[in-house]
Amino acid sequence: MKRSLSVPGIAYGGDYNPEQWPEDVWAEDMRLMREAGVTMVSVGIFSWALMEPSEGVYDFSRMDRILGLLHDNGIAADLATPTAAPPAWFFTAHPEALPVDGDGRTLSYGSRQTFCPSSPAYRTAALRITRALAERYADHPAVVMWHVHNEYGCHNAACYCDTSAAAFRNWLKGKYGNDLDALNHAWGTTFWSQWYYDWDEILPPRATGAVPNPTHQLDWRRFCSDELLSLYTAERDVLREAAPATPATTNFMVMHNFDALDYWRWAPELDLVSNDHYLRSTDPESEIDLALSGDLVRSLAGGPWLLMEHSTGAVNWQPVNRAKNPGELRRNALAHVARGADGIAYFQWRAAKAGAEQWHSAMLPHTGTDSRIWRDVVRLGADLRALAEVRGSTGTAEVAIVWDWDARWALELPSQPSEEVRYADLVRSWYEPLWRAGVAVDFVRPDQDLSPYRLVLAPTLYLVDEAGAANLTGFAARGGTLAVGFHSGMVDENCHVRLGGYPGAFREALGVRTDELFPLLPGESAGLSGGGTAVLWSERLRLSGAEPIASYTTGPLTGVPAVTRHTHGEGTAWYLATCPDPDTLAALLDRIRTEAGVQPVRATPERVEAALRRGPDADYLFLINHGDEDAQVPVATGATELLTGRPAEGGTVTVARGDVAVVREPR
Repeated sequence: MKRSLSVPGIAYGGDYNPEQWPEDVWAEDMRLMREAGVTMVSVGIFSWALMEPSEGVYDFSRMDRILGLLHDNGIAADLATPTAAPPAWFFTAHPEALPVDGDGRTLSYGSRQTFCPSSPAYRTAALRITRALAERYADHPAVVMWHVHNEYGCHNAACYCDTSAAAFRNWLKGKYGNDLDALNHAWGTTFWSQWYYDWDEILPPRATGAVPNPTHQLDWRRFCSDELLSLYTAERDVLREAAPATPATTNFMVMHNFDALDYWRWAPELDLVSNDHYLRSTDPESEIDLALSGDLVRSLAGGPWLLMEHSTGAVNWQPVNRAKNPGELRRNALAHVARGADGIAYFQWRAAKAGAEQWHSAMLPHTGTDSRIWRDVVRLGADLRALAEVRGSTGTAEVAIVWDWDARWALELPSQPSEEVRYADLVRSWYEPLWRAGVAVDFVRPDQDLSPYRLVLAPTLYLVDEAGAANLTGFAARGGTLAVGFHSGMVDENCHVRLGGYPGAFREALGVRTDELFPLLPGESAGLSGGGTAVLWSERLRLSGAEPIASYTTGPLTGVPAVTRHTHGEGTAWYLATCPDPDTLAALLDRIRTEAGVQPVRATPERVEAALRRGPDADYLFLINHGDEDAQVPVATGATELLTGRPAEGGTVTVARGDVAVVREPR
């Protein structure tokens, strides 16, 4: 049973760390939170050392006062288990719980998440304080949600110590039915004399002289994700025992560069899916990554979700700690709401004056209330109040993009045909033209029900099992449109190459067969018939029923098809055997989705983002103008712009440059 959040409307707030400040500041915090429209804050995330000053000795007096103050001021608490940062006394007593890296170095405490996920001592201590916290605050009127741990795997996704090695072996015994021969077959250990005769011979993929076994590495990634998940579920179960009706969450990190956890496996274990998202200052159009992330989190959640952390401005951990541009704070927050967020929160409420994150922006900056950030924070609070009715509405996508962590991990293992091929980059390259065109997108697992969609895209699916491949090709056979990117279907779930020609599992459905790969060198390109160029990848492909749509016009594969189309059953299967330049790819995807009958949620001028949430009685059209000119967008008769409360007269709404409009369209 999924438990729901009791905070009305779109929840608003951030991480609140009053323990970092004198108590005479707390009253001002309450006053300013009310001014900003804050309705929920996360508390206690890094408070272990203060709440348990020595083993088994607790001091909850400070948290008692904090929760009481929040409740008195009408602000809900998302109460955290503080287990992401064990105190120094724990490591003094249990040095064996410190993590070990792949080179065999034991890391020291002194930051956060410096523990071995497999450590029995850590698990015991974490569950002990979780239980104490749950028993004390299970019935506290301020506590509306449990915040379990914080950003699992952010700094300790893998530990290579002997304790982790033993846990890995136990995990492998479970996966392979305690059958060592089955493991040897799955790992292909006849190669390089790697055959194992005893379970105790198996180690984590520590630093070694040459390339480690790919299936060994893949199973290690799976184990590490599952090991951290077991820590989450253990804490969650303790909390549920004390407070059965209170929802529990933990903050995911569905961002471009974080790939440690298989969130498809994690999401069903959360009552509410939460995510942290930070813009990369090196990305000139970071709003695209934001939208992609939001769509992926909504897909993981199966509906609305919570944005647990993002920034009002600068992010301290990036190489260049850049502030946001005027209007960007508001656009970012409302773009998350457009993609399904029913809560908007920041790290953090008050900017820290000491510690590792002292140069991270906050809702209340170092400058105080005489600042652009503060004025934007207050305005955003009013905006979210105006959007209260949007809560609970869903997406409307007819296009699905396949996203799979197993495939990502396998693709980016060493000794691939090209180390220039990167999973997230390829997915974004296909997502971006759809975003620009205003086409709604969901993300799906390979084995997921695809019946709600007209078009399914698999930009990169190097690894896929038989069930996933059959599901995708069956979707096309039943009348759907499937488009597959290069180097897909190549290996099974054990990283074993499918023999008989590429692209392996999809060869028959796509009506093509490739006998040799020709990855392109950095800076190298090949011409394409009809215009445009191909980069990154090419392959010697021949047709087995498919029709050529584009072929190479230069290079060693001149005349060889690069893009094909094939009738498969009652549907259509496309194959992109290369990486076209962005304009060519956009035109191709526009053709594919148009032929599939997929239309944008709304036609908009260039640089105006459109997203739609559907409620029981109305649609909510979000229009975000990232451009430098005002834009007019057609809307339904009887529509109302919610942020201003004004009716949309004349069947259009004007979105000023850098601004946002949210239009209620009755159905």
